Amino acid sequence: MQELKTENYKFFQHRECEFFPCHKTEDEENFNCLFCYCPLYALGENCGGNFKYTEDGIKDCSNCLVPHKRKNYEYIMSKFMDIVEVARKK
Repeated sequence: MQELKTENYKFFQHRECEFFPCHKTEDEENFNCLFCYCPLYALGENCGGNFKYTEDGIKDCSNCLVPHKRKNYEYIMSKFMDIVEVARKK
């Protein structure tokens, strides 16, 4: 297996997106669009992000930057098996 010389795959930014940045941030330079739709959403209360539930019981992640921080790639990948469990056929 060939050793990777970069870690560019961990970060992507789409500044031309009509919604960029989709969350308020003070660090636009490091705003990561790689996980545009957060893979942790399905984990509910176990996602580790800054969320709240609306009165209707809908998870509101509008104040969460976990998937959009450059440094959180490894954290999201560490939750992959938890996501698999949610999706597993019972």
